[in-house]
This record gives sequence, structure tokens and C-alpha cells, in this order.
Amino acid sequence: MENVLLPPLGFAAAWRDAARDLLAREIPPEQVHWQCEGDAPGLELFGASVVSKAADGPEIRLPRALLGLIGDVLCANVPVRFSMAYRIVWRAQRERHLLGDASDPDIAWLQVLSKLVHRDQHKMKAFVRFCEEQGSGARRAFTAWFEPDHFIVEATAPFFARRFGDMDWRIETPRGCAVCTGGALHFGPGIAKPVALADPTEELWRTYYTNIFNPARLKVKAMQSEMPKKYWKNLPEADLIPKLIASAEQRVIAMREAEATQPALRSLRMEPYERPVAIAAEMTPDRESLDTQIAGCTRCPLHCNATQAVRGEGPDRAAIMVVGEQPGDREDLAGRAFVGPAGRELDAAFMAAEVPRGGVYLTNAVKHFKHTVRGKRRLHERPGRSEIETCRWWLGQEVALARPKIIVALGATAAYALTGNGKAVTARQGQVEPSLFGSPVLITGHPAAILRVPDPALAERLRSELAAALRTARQSV
Repeated sequence: MENVLLPPLGFAAAWRDAARDLLAREIPPEQVHWQCEGDAPGLELFGASVVSKAADGPEIRLPRALLGLIGDVLCANVPVRFSMAYRIVWRAQRERHLLGDASDPDIAWLQVLSKLVHRDQHKMKAFVRFCEEQGSGARRAFTAWFEPDHFIVEATAPFFARRFGDMDWRIETPRGCAVCTGGALHFGPGIAKPVALADPTEELWRTYYTNIFNPARLKVKAMQSEMPKKYWKNLPEADLIPKLIASAEQRVIAMREAEATQPALRSLRMEPYERPVAIAAEMTPDRESLDTQIAGCTRCPLHCNATQAVRGEGPDRAAIMVVGEQPGDREDLAGRAFVGPAGRELDAAFMAAEVPRGGVYLTNAVKHFKHTVRGKRRLHERPGRSEIETCRWWLGQEVALARPKIIVALGATAAYALTGNGKAVTARQGQVEPSLFGSPVLITGHPAAILRVPDPALAERLRSELAAALRTARQSV
């Protein structure tokens, strides 16, 4: 029987050295007894082997994913973590596709332990709260206390070293302590919970937490799932949580009573045909003032996530106005209408129809970019009716200032904003309809639709329809 005793600090590196040595000597897992110093006594009775570098032997190769899982299981708070890791490495040398067998008991248990360790690391990153040590020296110094479920201090501490490299700090836990001084990271044995430090900023944080607590979005079970009660005792705001939960319902009632009342949806749907009168009565006097007001628009929530409002561009008096749906990602960043991929399709249609872009007033029915974030991408999301109707105010102002003889509506959103008719554009292609603002509206598809269709023949047909609509507009003026 091979007996291996590992140190409580640096156990992962010591395990790797011992595993290499054992594999080089072809010692099977059932003949190895692993133990970490400080665990229940056992190896001391037999004497532990000295951990040494592996002798010359066969090269050990493991998939990168398996190496990560083994690193996780070494941190798991289970008695068999070292023997289990060695058994899997032993098997992986002989079973090439071991990791791909999800039904294998060892692999299934490895995945479970990895998730538990990752969750514990996530909680450590989320719930470590530093208290500043007063008068500690030239560099600011902070101390934190945390109680992990697993042996994750050495694996997680580099995260804090990268994030807080401009200060000295120490994280104390029962399973080991991490100390960062002058950018150098050191580790020490675990300690019992020390006396809590007084932090003058805690009261400020408690006041902030009380004010940002939103009772209308309270979900107690979800909150306790993400922030289990065992962490509450080390959080300065923890004693506020029960009171905030208890008073949540009354605060929601008070918020509802204080909010502004809105007209019924039914009445909003009847308003569009009356809005031209209101627009004419409160019309912005000039283009410069209108552009300034659009840039600062906060009439609907879309302004919260967009980079900027994208105003219309073109001559103050334009015989033809072209209205799209909303700015895209490129337009939102540039602050100009139709400068992205759909804009290039529109430019091609202008050339085919012999319509100079500079003589057309270009704008959108909605002035802010509505989107959802997926990773690093911002994906287009179609505006809702309430957002279209709210932004119709600005569209009416632009029509009143440009006074176009004809308006080309690109797509369903523009058609609805201009006519109040939400029917499908495909059935209205090429039709001229009355608008809510006086000028006739020619309905056609949006150039972005050309980019979305996979069929080249259909894309070419859509290009022809767009160019034909612009040509009709040119001939009508």
C-alpha cells in the first residue's frame, strides 16, 4: 500500500507531483491511500510516503477539459477527493474517450463536484466584504472574513489579486487565509472567526441598500437561492433584509397609489387620428430646435439603453420623405440614419431609381435603438405599439417642417406610424394611402428584409420592389 500525505496548503501541486510519480511507477488506484494533514488520523499510523517529482516514464496527456474538472474535485470538501482524482487520471490513460461517457459514474460524480466548487467560488466572489484597516501604512489595507464550503481559497484568491492589485488585503477563512501585500500573494492556515472590524462606510452602504431595494420585484425564494441565509451573518445589510421583506407589500401599495394614472389602452388606439391637430398646435418652430429636443427625448424607456437618439437628415423642404423603422446598431453608434447594412441596400435602391439621397429627408418612426444584448452583440428588437405611438409626436413634427409631397414608408412599423393601419405590408406593397399628417404615403418593404431572406431570387425581387417604389415617388413629385 502506498501512503501519501499532502499538505493543507499547496495540496493541488503536491497531489500532481505525487500522481505523476505513482503513474510513472504504474501504481493502481486501489493501492494508494491519500490523506491531507489535519484530516482525521490514519496515515500517521503507517507512515506517509514523501511526495517527490515523477521519475522518467511514459508521457501523461489529458484533455484540457478533464484537467479543469480534476482541479475542481481537488478543491471539493469530500474525503475521497484525492483518490477519486487519481482514479480518473489512471483510467484516462487507458480509456481514451472516458470524458465523453456521461453515464460513467466517475465522470457523473466529477461533474457534480465541479458544479458545487464553482458555485462556492462564485459565492466567495460575490459575498466577500472588505473592511478597511485604519492607519495601516502607505498603502490602504483591507480585511475580509468568509466561510467557504470547499477548499477554494488558493484557487479563488488570484481573482481578488487581479481586481484589487492597488491595495493590500487579506481574506481569512476557516479553510485557509489569502494575503496580498504589495501585489504578492501568500497563503496561510485557516483560523477561527476574528472579532469584526468597525467600518465607517457600512452605515452609508446600509442606507444605499435600503433605498435601492425594490419591493415590487421581490422574490424571496429566488433571493434566498442566490444569497443563502448562511452568508447573511457576514453582510452589513443582512439585518435590514427581514424588515424590508416584511414591509414590501405595503410599500408596493404606496407606490401604486403614488404613480401617475394612464389613459385606457382602448382610448390610446383611438387617438392617432386626432394627433395631427395637437401636433400642429404645438409645433416646434425650426429644425435646430427640433433636433435639440429629439436628442434629449425621454418620452419612453427606449432612451435608457440606446447610445443616442438618431434624428432625421435631409433638406428642410424635401419633396420626398423616407421613413424607416428605427436606428440599427451602426446608426445608434454613429448618430445618423441608414448608415449600416440596410442603409447600403437603400443607397443601391436610390441609385436604381435615380433618386439622389441628398434631396430626400431620411428619418425613422422610432428615434432610439431597441435591442436585446446577447454576449457582445446587440440584436434588433421590433418596437412595440406604445413606443411607436409615443414617438409619433416627433415624426409629425418632421413632416410639418419638411412638408413632403409624398412619404415612402419602409416596412410595417413606419406604415403604422404614418397611417395608423397595422395590417401586413406584403398585402399593401406599392399602394398609396392617406397619412395622419396630410401627405400621401407610399407603402413598401424595409431594406433590412433583403438582408434576412436566404433565397437570392426573393432578395432580388425585394430589391426591385424597393427601387420601383422610390421611382414611383420620384415620378409623383
